[in-house]
Amino acid sequence: MAAENLIYEGERVDDTGFGSLRLIQKPEEFCYGVDAVILADFAARYAGASLPSRAAAANPVTAVDLGTGTGIIPLILSHKTRWKRLIGVEVQEGSFNRAERNAQLNELENRMQFIHADVKDFGKLWGTDLEGRVDVVTSNPPYTQAGGGLKSTNAAKAIARHETTAGLEDFMKCASWLLKPRGDFFLVHRPSRLADICCMARTAGLEPKEMCFISADRESAANIILVHMVKGGGRQLKVLDPVYVYEADGRYTEKIKECYR
Repeated sequence: MAAENLIYEGERVDDTGFGSLRLIQKPEEFCYGVDAVILADFAARYAGASLPSRAAAANPVTAVDLGTGTGIIPLILSHKTRWKRLIGVEVQEGSFNRAERNAQLNELENRMQFIHADVKDFGKLWGTDLEGRVDVVTSNPPYTQAGGGLKSTNAAKAIARHETTAGLEDFMKCASWLLKPRGDFFLVHRPSRLADICCMARTAGLEPKEMCFISADRESAANIILVHMVKGGGRQLKVLDPVYVYEADGRYTEKIKECYR
């Protein structure tokens, strides 16, 4: 569908770098970053290894992205996988509306759908048809705890960056509630929340299986962490090789370039 029929005032349409996929964003509110790209690639690689190679018509994979924003992670997964049911949950009406239009823009309405709801309201206001039926859950939730850090004066940015409604524990509980036994949950967050992530995961019945630390470059401390959890998984955690985003000259590393393929 032509972008001019879908774009509203203050928005722009960006090429994502994933095939011909494009994304409507509103810079004034929030634009996705490399953490969403890394998370989508992480999920596609590790869930792809554990899920059988399924014919779409025979047993389609269902994936849910919690706090999906404008739908960038389901969009990337539509390029990287054969998963046929990609669902995004988003609390902000503006972002939810853009996510729906992004599905239309890329003619993916048959694979992507979006739910306008708060993650913490799972099982009450949304999702009763998804309980225990989801193969993969992803999430790039707000990184800053409620009451922590400086909040943006822009309400949309504040909600995207700070735990204003659902907190990390809500995301964990929701993921576990959605997943089938042995289903996969992929989370991107800050290393400073690692102890919380592991404790909350086990309480929710999610076992951390792989973990990867991401640094801006080889001289910087990790500022992002990827965690793969399995519902009802065994107690064995593998720490993967660290990933660096930039080379010394400012170019993306080969590992990051791979994430964009």
